[in-house]
Formats: sequence, C-alpha cells, structure tokens
Amino acid sequence: MERLDKILSGTGRWSRREVKELVRAGRVTVNGSKARSAEEKYDREGLVLEVDGLPVSGEKYTYLMLHKPGGVVSATEDPRQKTVLDLLPPHLKRIGLFPAGRLDRDTEGLLLLTNDGALAHDLLSPRKHVDKTYFVRVDGVLNQEDCAAFAAGMKLEDGLECLPAGLERLERPDEGIVTLREGKYHQIKRMLEDRGKPVVYLKRLTMGPLVLDPSLEKGQWRPLSAEEVQALREHGPRAGRKETL
Repeated sequence: MERLDKILSGTGRWSRREVKELVRAGRVTVNGSKARSAEEKYDREGLVLEVDGLPVSGEKYTYLMLHKPGGVVSATEDPRQKTVLDLLPPHLKRIGLFPAGRLDRDTEGLLLLTNDGALAHDLLSPRKHVDKTYFVRVDGVLNQEDCAAFAAGMKLEDGLECLPAGLERLERPDEGIVTLREGKYHQIKRMLEDRGKPVVYLKRLTMGPLVLDPSLEKGQWRPLSAEEVQALREHGPRAGRKETL
C-alpha cells in the first residue's frame, strides 16, 4: 500500500505538492471515484488512476523499448554528448530511467530503458548468459572460417577471451548475424577486427526474448507490453520477486 501522492509523483509529471493541489481541486479519480486525500494509500495492483479524465499509469516501474540511433551515447547524462534519455519527454527523464546494458555511440538498435534495477541486473548478469543478436556489416567478406572461430570461442591478440558465439552469414558476403551470450567492451568489433574484417555498421536486434519493434523509427520509443515485461522476468527472474507490471 502506497500513498496516492507518492504514486502520482513517481510518474515524473507532478511533485507531491502539485498532487495535493490536484486532489483538492477534484481532478484526480481513483478506481472511478474522486480522490479524497493525497495521503490515502492504495495497492498498485489493479489501480485505475485518472487526472482530468485522462488515464495515468500507477505502475511502480517503467520499461521502454528504444530504437537507439547512431551518435547518441547510452548514458543517463553527459556534459558534451546527447544521451538516450535526451530522446524522451521531460517527465520520463525525471523518474530514474537508465539503459539496461549499453550500445556504443555509433551502434544502433534495441535498447531497454528502465528504473527496475533488479530486473536489469538479472538481464546483465554474466551468470545469466542472456543471448543478444546483432546485424553486422564488415569491411571484407565473411566466410566459414569466421563462423567456426566464433563458435569455438576466441582469444584475441589484445588478451580478451570470448565465450563461444554465433555468426551466421547472410546473402550479402559482408553481412551477418552475430549472437553473443556476454557483452564485453566493443566485443563484436574486437572479434571481427581480430579476423581482419572491421565492422562498418552494427545494430542490435534482440535481447533475450525482447525483439526490436520494426515499426519504431530510429530515435523512437514505446512502453513494453505487459507480455514483454513478463517474458523478460521469466527469462531470468530472481526468486520471490512479485512486483506488479
């Protein structure tokens, strides 16, 4: 059970003081009835909130799928460069979202933004081995020897040891699909550089059960569906977690 002012201020749209003013003005309804006090407590599960007749999410955590464009850094703030949070509206920038895993500045594709630290930890933990797939284009021609090297696991000249990974060649000889079970710094670029085929374009397509929505243009985002959130939790949940969607 949580206070109404805490639930509504947690959306980033209003301060607690502003919530109290909204309630006093009769602009907030809870489960179809006008809220009587901002201090009243409610269970988030099944809670139906409206402000000025418009629905407001009472969910504890937020989960967003972003189609990250190139030229944007996977960080919450940066004094010199545009970050992925700069692609969001102001109220979503105020609720503690962060990227669950990073993509290089010039890498595009699927990025999960959330304020659910426990779920992010589950997805990123090396022990979980959450598969991630990437479309890659190289300067060169991918061949069967490259696929075999990826499958066997590679120890690079710079000392990086990589777990076995997948490399599937596509119709164009310079394009392929890479599947990783880990996410070390610049790993795909370093692996292919070691093979003498530097990466010229990289895009993440999937993260565990989460698949980049093809309808999202670069720089666009959308909330995850309840089914997508549940699939992520079932992919690597911590025992006993019972947060509402």
